[in-house]
Amino acid sequence: MKKNRLGLLCLTLCLAALSAFAQKRTTMVTVYRQFKPSMITFKDGRRLSQTLTNVFLKNSSLLYMKGEHAMEAFMDNVVKVEFDDRTYVNINNQLAYYIDSVKSNHLYCVEIFDKDAYERNLRNNVNITNLDMGGDQIGTTTIDLNGEEDYKYPVVPHFYFLYNGEFVKVHEREIWRRLPKDEDKRRLFKSVIGADDFSWLSPESLMKLLKAISD
Repeated sequence: MKKNRLGLLCLTLCLAALSAFAQKRTTMVTVYRQFKPSMITFKDGRRLSQTLTNVFLKNSSLLYMKGEHAMEAFMDNVVKVEFDDRTYVNINNQLAYYIDSVKSNHLYCVEIFDKDAYERNLRNNVNITNLDMGGDQIGTTTIDLNGEEDYKYPVVPHFYFLYNGEFVKVHEREIWRRLPKDEDKRRLFKSVIGADDFSWLSPESLMKLLKAISD
């Protein structure tokens, strides 16, 4: 029974952490409200200054304006995109923005809105409030219980380390596999992720972890 309670507590804490992050919502499908200048670096080494660009939150791809139309860039050729406030790198054809670093190891984040959760939430908040069965017809009246906040897209983070020259998805198993066979580093890894205040969704926690496992 004690083990079951512990498992339930862990699950509750994980769900609470996810719920807390899901409070980050947006009405926009792009990172920036207005398209803005950026410097794009391509795989062949070319650099292109583009006047009107943005990041598409559907899949974290690069958008640029061509006339009056927003176009999605072919991500296979893009290495890096530099805006005035953020630098993005291409990780698995998704733009990940730089957060911080420990020596040569970096923390990046890909942000994507959860369209399925958004649509599911809207559907769940539409309730039948009245049934009218007069004559041979059955009429229904519905009311939309969604508030203004419900019409914002929940934004979900996906973190990556650039660790020892390789991009690694921030996940306990993925990081553990790439740790050097060094008992001190593995002990520090377990110590950091086992702390009560550690969260896989917190950049501050992840930077503590990156510092612990960096040379």
